[in-house]
Amino acid sequence: MLNKKIMILLSSIILLLLSAFAIMFYFNNDQKPKTLQASQYPSPPAETPIEKVTTEIIHDESKWTTNNTHDAEIIKVDDWYYTFSTDYKVAGTPLPGIQIRKSKDMINWTFVGRVFDNVTAEAKIWTNGGSTYWAPDVVEINGIFYLYYSVSELGTRNSYIGLATSTSIEGPWDNQGSVIKTKEGDTFTVNAIDPGIIIDKDGRSWMAYGSYFGGIFITELDKATGKLKNTDEEGTLIAQRQNNDYAIEGPAIMYNPDTDMYYLTVSYGWLEDTYNVRVARSESIQGPYLDYNGKNMIDISDGSFDTGTKLVSSYAFNNDSGWLGTGHNGLLQEGDDYYLTHNARVGEDLYWSHLHVREIIWTEDGWPVVSPERYAGKMKKPIESIKTENIVGQWEQIVLSRIDDSKATSTTLHLYENGKIDDENGEDYWELKGDSLKLYWYEPGGAPNDYWIDTVTVLPQWDWENWQPTLVFTGLSQDGTAVWGKQLPLEDKE
Repeated sequence: MLNKKIMILLSSIILLLLSAFAIMFYFNNDQKPKTLQASQYPSPPAETPIEKVTTEIIHDESKWTTNNTHDAEIIKVDDWYYTFSTDYKVAGTPLPGIQIRKSKDMINWTFVGRVFDNVTAEAKIWTNGGSTYWAPDVVEINGIFYLYYSVSELGTRNSYIGLATSTSIEGPWDNQGSVIKTKEGDTFTVNAIDPGIIIDKDGRSWMAYGSYFGGIFITELDKATGKLKNTDEEGTLIAQRQNNDYAIEGPAIMYNPDTDMYYLTVSYGWLEDTYNVRVARSESIQGPYLDYNGKNMIDISDGSFDTGTKLVSSYAFNNDSGWLGTGHNGLLQEGDDYYLTHNARVGEDLYWSHLHVREIIWTEDGWPVVSPERYAGKMKKPIESIKTENIVGQWEQIVLSRIDDSKATSTTLHLYENGKIDDENGEDYWELKGDSLKLYWYEPGGAPNDYWIDTVTVLPQWDWENWQPTLVFTGLSQDGTAVWGKQLPLEDKE
C-alpha cells in the first residue's frame, strides 16, 4: 500500500515537473526568436562598439573615419569606394578644399586628402568672397573623372558650379572653370549649387542641381566637355517647395533597369536636425517625378509637406541617442546592389557629423526603401528564406511620418507565434511569405476592408545600437509611410 502511494506521489511530481518544463519551454520560445546561423548575419564591423563622439581625434584627420563628413557623394573605382564631401570639422573652421576618403568595405574609411587648397579666383569673385567648396559630385566617363563643385554666397543666388578633371580619382585635378553661374537679378530662377550627375540609359549625361531658390532643375551636359549642352538655359524644373521657408536641396538621380524608371532623391529640412531624404520616380529623366501617392514633386498646392516619399529622417532606437540631420544623400549602384549615403549628426551632440551608408531594398512595386541599420557588410552565407520561427518575438518599430520631420522614436512590437500582434487575442495580425512580412492593423470603418497594411522586407543586419546581429524590416505602409523594425532580443547561435 505504501509503495503504491509513493508511486502515485512520484508520478504526480513528475507530471508537475513536466508541466513546468513545458510552460517554461513555451514561454521561452514565445519570447525569444530562433535565430539564423551566425554566418547568415554580417560580421561585427569592429572589434568593439564604435563611439559616436571621440574628442581626442578632432585634430587627427587620419582617425576621422566617418567623422566630420558632410554632403558626401560616393563612387567605386576598381576595388575602392571613394567619397567626396564638403569640408567640415567639429570645433574648427572648415578648410576650402573638398575632402576625399576611401574604403574597401564602406565601413572603415581612410582620409586621403583634399581637392584644391583655395577657392578659384573666378568663383570667389562671382560669389562675393565665397571661401569654401560645397556639395561635390564625381563621375567617370571614358577614363576621365569629372568633379563638379559648388561655391556660393550664403543665403543668396550668387552661386557657381564649377568643374575639375583628372585621369586619377585621387588627383591631381585640373580646374576647367564654370559650368553654370547664377546671380541675384538674372533671368534664371535656379540657384547654381548641389550638382548631381547621372548618365541616362541611352548614355547621355545630365546634371540635377538647385536648392531653396526656385527648386531643383535638370539640364543636359555635353559629354565632350562636361559642361552645359545649352549654355543659356537652366533646364527643366523637376522638384520644388512652396517658398524659401521650406528647404529643398541635394538632388541625386539613379536609374533602375529592372523597373525602367529614374528615381530622384532630394533633401527637405534643416541640416542640423530635421534633414530628411525624399524620393519620387519617373519614366523620363526630365520628369515628371511622382511620389508613392502620385504627387508631382513640383506640386506646391498643399505646402509640399506631404510631397515626396520619405526614405530616412532623424530617428532613435532604444539604448541610443539616435541621429539627427539625416539628409543630403548620395547614391551608388553596384550590379544588383544599391546604396544610399547621407549625413547624420549625433543625437547627444549635433556638431558631430558622420557618414552613413545604408542598403537600398526594392519593394515588389518598384519603390526603394532603406535599411534601418547602417551597412556593416554582406552576410558570409546567404539565407534561403526567413521562417516564421525567426519572426516570433519582441521588436522595436519606428514609423517615419511623412508630415512630421522631428526625431522619430521606437515603440515595442510583439509578434506572437499564433500570428497576432501585441495581443494574442487581438485583431491585429501578421503574415510572412518568403522574406515579405505584412502587418495588418485593425481600424473598422476607417481603413480599406477594415485593415491598414504595412508591407516590409525582413533581412539580417548588424544592430549598431546593441552591438549584436539581428533581423530588421523595412518597407512602406499602405499610404506610403516608411516603416522600420528591429528584433530584440537575440540568442547566440552558431
